[in-house]
Amino acid sequence: MLTDIQEYKSRIKNVLIRKDEIDKKLAEYGALITREYEGKPLLVVSILKGAFVFLADLERHIDIPFETGFMAAQSYYEGTDSSGEVTITYDLTQDISRYHVLIAEDIIDTGRTLKKIVEMLKERSPLSLKVITLLDKPSRRQVGFEADYTLFTIPDKFVIGYGLDCAEYFRNLPYIAEYDTKE
Repeated sequence: MLTDIQEYKSRIKNVLIRKDEIDKKLAEYGALITREYEGKPLLVVSILKGAFVFLADLERHIDIPFETGFMAAQSYYEGTDSSGEVTITYDLTQDISRYHVLIAEDIIDTGRTLKKIVEMLKERSPLSLKVITLLDKPSRRQVGFEADYTLFTIPDKFVIGYGLDCAEYFRNLPYIAEYDTKE
């Protein structure tokens, strides 16, 4: 457990994306989603835990009726490197065959997690299926996967804040920052 405030603050190396930059992109993409899905049954799916902050703020910029769903997938566990194994720990409860599905993800790194989720959901015959990600780190991609919408592309750095964590800490930061591993 990380309880020392000085240690906590010392792990925030530098801010990569400020809150005002995030807010501007959220408004832009919320308007785009509103136009694209107007008059269509939309289900926006958050991949927990990291995407919950992103999804909550994005949804406030979508001006059409829609439903929200949640899934949880895990590949990082306690460290800063992906284990390579993707486990679905919580699945959707909705029958998605009646919806246009938009998956909201916090970050696409290796691509394995989203590729597995997309393959799994396509088997359930949604009307359409797209992915929106807050962050994309294409230099780390290990499988062929690209989001339909990307708010920010970032370099190969381990990032925290705005829902992203390291061992469950730092999700509450209102910006995206580089994590200092102090190695």
